[in-house]
Amino acid sequence: MASLLFAIISLLYASVGQAGGTAFVSLMAFFGMSSTEMRPTALGLNIVVATYSTWLFNRNKVVDWAILRPLLFSSMPASLAGGLIVLGDHMYKTLTGLVLLLASAVMIMQRRRAADRVCETPLTASVSIGAALGLVSGLTGVGGGVFLAPTLITLNWASPKQTVALSPPFILANSTVGFVGALFSGQFPSPDLALYAISALAGAVAGTVVSLNCLNPAGIRFVLVVVLLVAGIQLVLA
Repeated sequence: MASLLFAIISLLYASVGQAGGTAFVSLMAFFGMSSTEMRPTALGLNIVVATYSTWLFNRNKVVDWAILRPLLFSSMPASLAGGLIVLGDHMYKTLTGLVLLLASAVMIMQRRRAADRVCETPLTASVSIGAALGLVSGLTGVGGGVFLAPTLITLNWASPKQTVALSPPFILANSTVGFVGALFSGQFPSPDLALYAISALAGAVAGTVVSLNCLNPAGIRFVLVVVLLVAGIQLVLA
């Protein structure tokens, strides 16, 4: 059952350029996985899903590396630092729960824009935002893409189409260094990670070939928001 749900989550998230870290954490919270396994498992699944999406978008030359480089410059060291930090069970669940609730709020308030990028990305602001998102990614295992996308769109740094291609490499880079940090801190993923990864990859492949015209974006967002809200509340109250 868990593997099937990981595949479904991956499919839905991949269709909008995300790896699914927030929903992976939510699902693991539902199944009662220990906090020491939740973070490295979520980061490991992010790596698998985002690797495929990054390869696909980069092969089609749609990744705007000029926007991405300064974000990665600061986010990767911050994600590694976050991965090295081991939080107590209660602290981790509370922090992650708050992040999930914030992610749900971001998804509720996010508005799509049809216009292309209208302003340049200020270096200082880009580096600062990258560091903040990287730290959250490493600490919680969510990947950071769910915050990156609405941030870029809201600030007019990228169009929705550009953002879909920017999220996977951002998630891949930060999840990789965060995963390494978690391993060095003594946290290891679930023994079933390989099985979950295969399911998540299958979902990611399917998500990239399913036309968004065949899906109802509003419906997908509603379901994901409900999952994030329920899991976030569950973790905060745990």
